[in-house]
Amino acid sequence: MRKAVAAAAVLTPLLLAVALPPTAASAASPYKGANTPAVQDDFNGDGYRDLAVGAPDAANGSVEEAGAVVVLYGAASSVSTTHRAVITQATAGVPGDPEEMDAFGTTVTSADLDRDGYADLIVGTPNEKVGTKDSRGAVTVVWGGPNGLSGGASISVPAGYGAGRTYCGFGNSLATGDVNGDGAPELSVGSRCEGASYSGPFTRTGKAASNYLDSRYGETRGVVMGDVNGDGKAERFWLPGPADDDLRGSVYVDNGPPTDDFTENRPTELPYADGHAGQIGDINGDGYGDLVTGIAADDSLMNATGAAHSGGEIQVLYGSAQGISADQQPQVFHQDTAGVPGAAEDGDEFGQSLSVGDVNADGYADVLVGSPGEAVGTLKSAGTAVLLRGSASGLTTAKAVGYTQNTAGIPGAAETGDQFGATVHLADLNKDGKAETVVGVPTENTDGCLWTAHGSTSGPVLSGSVNLCGKSAGITVKNTKGYFGAALTSPHVSN
Repeated sequence: MRKAVAAAAVLTPLLLAVALPPTAASAASPYKGANTPAVQDDFNGDGYRDLAVGAPDAANGSVEEAGAVVVLYGAASSVSTTHRAVITQATAGVPGDPEEMDAFGTTVTSADLDRDGYADLIVGTPNEKVGTKDSRGAVTVVWGGPNGLSGGASISVPAGYGAGRTYCGFGNSLATGDVNGDGAPELSVGSRCEGASYSGPFTRTGKAASNYLDSRYGETRGVVMGDVNGDGKAERFWLPGPADDDLRGSVYVDNGPPTDDFTENRPTELPYADGHAGQIGDINGDGYGDLVTGIAADDSLMNATGAAHSGGEIQVLYGSAQGISADQQPQVFHQDTAGVPGAAEDGDEFGQSLSVGDVNADGYADVLVGSPGEAVGTLKSAGTAVLLRGSASGLTTAKAVGYTQNTAGIPGAAETGDQFGATVHLADLNKDGKAETVVGVPTENTDGCLWTAHGSTSGPVLSGSVNLCGKSAGITVKNTKGYFGAALTSPHVSN
């Protein structure tokens, strides 16, 4: 089994499904086939995608670092901090109790798990203590509906999970997708122990139609789901993370649950591919999803040789009618790649976060890459985000743009340690066909912030772009920073 090495990570009771409640709307009909934005991100069924934001170090009353998730509801004017819900483990109907250092909201994703036409919020709390076991981890679902999010359930671990181990961090990564094409999304959960997979639909008690434990990969740092062969069903990719013999991290295609016959459903390793986190989108517009992975930790961060290119990198594997083949060589981008803004420097963490979406409605998905360790002038770890454009020939550096808080039109100013780009997200939140650009700045001030910009035919619109910060979004901050923006539904590398 691969032996993982150490790597860098990433309220008075807030309940409230607080909000200035979202406008009620009729539910969409339950969907058939792969996840679509209308049912994957729309918690209140009003036709606008919503934005889930983790604030894992938010306080809950006197309880430090209990954690919270803020949902900013989409609208014709995009998201704002006034049209929101704040969810914590003190929220009525949400399982568990706010405890110190739980970090509820370390990871977030969404899907219509019960297939009622409303997206459901899925929250990872990998630091959750379960019984006497520290950082055993937990995953919680909060149900969507015509009035937004309410009620919840725990997703139980499969039998035998983490046998004899304590610091598993269940919920360390999350992914959803319709693997079997029955219209009910599957949920996959990564951890420092085994991976867990669940088939929908789910009942309101959190029980899946079926589940299984998968220990074939050892640690499962990352998991990605999406359709790369155009059959309307999602493929599942497991990214075990760095290991002593492979600091860059292996990538496996899941071919089905384990059986007593070791050779049956055996995963396919992609030997030329690497990654610690990833996402799927159609970059070259050919109708097949493409896999983008990030490897942020270079030799300087791993204290070893053989890790990512200096400063970090991303890789792209292109889908086809045959999916992604084992002999495919990935396309690699880093800050020494011609046309990529910036310069590769140790510890930049290029690829710490990434997101795939179409910012200009040209039919090609673009890739936004966070580099929170990037220095801006002499300001260490002020952070940057780089937008690379999709095209018929694949991901390109043509018209690539880098953004920092010193970029004209972006509110605020770059400061040491802000970590602009710790998370990034591309999603059409105002239903104009062009993805908004969202960048997390979790160590901005004491609460953390998001930078959001509308999309346009020429890309993100900086004029009029805004910062949305944790305190105005309803989180409580005490003696530690709240880390609002530390998790979005697009992936970031965590431990």
